[in-house]
Amino acid sequence: MSGIDDGKDFIPVRIAVLTVSDTRTLADDKSGQVLVDRITGAGHSVAARTILPDERAEIAGQLRDWCADPDIDVVISTGGTGLTGRDVTVEAHRDVYEKEIEAFGPVFTLVSMQKIGTSAVQSRATGGVANGTYLFALPGSPGACKDAWDEILARQLDYRHRPCNFVEIFPRLDEKQRRK
Repeated sequence: MSGIDDGKDFIPVRIAVLTVSDTRTLADDKSGQVLVDRITGAGHSVAARTILPDERAEIAGQLRDWCADPDIDVVISTGGTGLTGRDVTVEAHRDVYEKEIEAFGPVFTLVSMQKIGTSAVQSRATGGVANGTYLFALPGSPGACKDAWDEILARQLDYRHRPCNFVEIFPRLDEKQRRK
């Protein structure tokens, strides 16, 4: 059965937040702030936060830098997941992934369908793993960030969540590198 196992201790996760936008600043970054508030409210820490323009190479470079940082466990980006020509966040994420978490996008779509109906088809939310770090790309709306965190990430980033969660397999994410 799915739920929280109160017999296990909570393990805080260190999460970096990247907002992808050509126009936002920290002062008006509502989606990034939603994530920061939910991350800290859940007992995790915000390890880094920045805003980058919709430039594929810059986004991928930041993702790689954060994946190489031993003080960051998870990266969540918001923005740039749509269908327009400037929306390149998904491509930047996939440039970095070693493995894609293929079910993340469809599960996010199911969650979104309950809130925004068929408009959910316009999102290309994605998740993956690189260098032992989880990466998630969310749409740039505060509502989408709330939905992704509240309905998916809050549970999967909680070590106590059963039957399984992302945190419990952290030690095994970089097995490939350790075997070399």
